[in-house]
Amino acid sequence: MDLKIDLIYKVATTYWPLFWAGIKNTLLIALTGTVIGLVIGLVVGGIRAVSGTKESRDSTGARFAKGILYLITSIYIEFFRGTPLIVQGVFIYYGLKPMLQWTPVIASICIMSVNTGAYMAEIIRSGIQSVDKGQTEAARSIGMTSMQTMAHVILPQAIKNAFPAIGNEFVVNIKDSSVLNAISLTELYFQMTSVAGAMFRFTEPALVTLFLYLIMTFTTTRILRAIEIYMNREPHSYPTSQTVPEARINNQ
Repeated sequence: MDLKIDLIYKVATTYWPLFWAGIKNTLLIALTGTVIGLVIGLVVGGIRAVSGTKESRDSTGARFAKGILYLITSIYIEFFRGTPLIVQGVFIYYGLKPMLQWTPVIASICIMSVNTGAYMAEIIRSGIQSVDKGQTEAARSIGMTSMQTMAHVILPQAIKNAFPAIGNEFVVNIKDSSVLNAISLTELYFQMTSVAGAMFRFTEPALVTLFLYLIMTFTTTRILRAIEIYMNREPHSYPTSQTVPEARINNQ
């Protein structure tokens, strides 16, 4: 391998402003796309979880509406999960550019969001299915509607159960953002090719870029792991109403 150690330091120091600009765009696209994709996934996953269940009290119209919603969400998920992100990016960006006149950054956020939303929908759906059905029955028994039960009882627990997979999508998006250089997004990989073109060498810029991606993903996984541990902590135990009077008596 034609690797020169002295050039690695030169690449990292001389072209650091270019790499830093690429890192900022990479994290912007990955984080924004993951957050918006999670919102899309919550909506689509919730629709699929509700429309996928047929209840005996449903009217014919309700069953038909559920079937249509389930079909639409299935098409959306299969399309974005079954086609490459780079092809989606080129098709959506250039197809809608004459009408929207959008920049590569805005287009990349939209493309990453709708792509991530398809994966998030299945993650959320599996998280919803992991929640005990007895909790739904208990919520309905105290008068909560289906929407209230989903919003206040099911979804919070589903997100907690699916958090590792949600965090993994963020890590994947950091790496997958590199393919959006196809629509001229100046992310980290795009900047690497610019540096390599200026130096007429690819090995050293590629090695520096590999380490930068590794630092971003490693740091992200450690932060997500810390959040997961915090979410899974046992709740604090508080004294019951019976123990409080006893404490007061002992203090008197």
